[in-house]
Amino acid sequence: MNRLPKHSTFLIQAILLEKLSQFHAAGRLNAEIVEVEGENSAMGVISSASVAGARVFTATSSWGLAFMNDGLLFAAARRLPLVMVNVNRETPGLPTIGCGRQDIMSNRDSGWIQIDVESCQEILDMVIMAYRIAEDQDILLPVMVSYDGFYLSHLEERVEIPSQEAVDLFLEPLNHTDRPQLLPNEPVAFGGGYSGLSCTEFRYKHLTAIERVKEKINMVEAAFEDIFGRKYGGDLEAYRVEDAEILLLSMGSSTGAARVAVDDMRDRGMGIGLVKLRMFRPFPEEFLKEICAGIKAVGVLDRSVCFGWNCGHLFMELKAALFGVPDPPVLLNFIGGLASTDMTIDHIKRAAELTFKASQGEPMEQPIWLSRTP
Repeated sequence: MNRLPKHSTFLIQAILLEKLSQFHAAGRLNAEIVEVEGENSAMGVISSASVAGARVFTATSSWGLAFMNDGLLFAAARRLPLVMVNVNRETPGLPTIGCGRQDIMSNRDSGWIQIDVESCQEILDMVIMAYRIAEDQDILLPVMVSYDGFYLSHLEERVEIPSQEAVDLFLEPLNHTDRPQLLPNEPVAFGGGYSGLSCTEFRYKHLTAIERVKEKINMVEAAFEDIFGRKYGGDLEAYRVEDAEILLLSMGSSTGAARVAVDDMRDRGMGIGLVKLRMFRPFPEEFLKEICAGIKAVGVLDRSVCFGWNCGHLFMELKAALFGVPDPPVLLNFIGGLASTDMTIDHIKRAAELTFKASQGEPMEQPIWLSRTP
């Protein structure tokens, strides 16, 4: 894990790492903290520790995520059960440290499990669940838990911290799993070169393992609810969708504003529902197809842009998931909340109104930029 100096607190994941360092210094965290010169080395350290059998953690965002890209690919291909937090932020190239999802979307094909959360309580709870998923014998893949920079990374709100005994009980099933470890008296090769059929076999097993997460995340959350009493919907959360004619699809911290907007539009007589996508990789296409059946239109709220497709990433993913579905809903793409600009309740109400118009057959030019002044 990399510990950042105090003068670097402008970095939006630094507060997390500084707090962990404070806990460690006070004797409240039983762990080894390794100080490194950069994020690429941080990923190398936790990958090596994981190979030796340790439970590991680190955090990054934007530039750091890009800097450790080769390490991300190595960890996923070697099926290392790492847990890492990414604080969503715009990527290098633009002079901004603001919130956005361009960084995490740029790594969607790295082979990591990717989960995006909405609140401070969900951050803590999902990190705990991430270990149960990553270290499961049927999965053995790294997990990236992402949350929005500034809107969550610098938010102070009440969080219920579970007891160590309760967390140990929740993670206890992992004590009975068996995964390869690099031990001095039991030599085994990690890494090396693969080609042809051997590489194909690794890709096949990786692909099937990440697909199993779709079922595993719901099982893990059910076990989490039994012990801690909280649940988040597994791979996605559906809100007021039972009799909806149109839907909004959101991710992350703006979902709270979207719920308020949906409730207000409901009071005004609009048959609208909301789907909060929690798991981006693997993409829960089966559940989205089921929820979208019979829906007239879906407005997709994106906080990143997919270059070359003239849309946001979430829009493109949903469009692909619904390909071939009989009588699919009209899809509208709304882009906003870039570079730490807010995605407000008024923005989302506007998206709802335009989605309703599209459901009635009114043509729309896409994408629709919510916070851009023409």
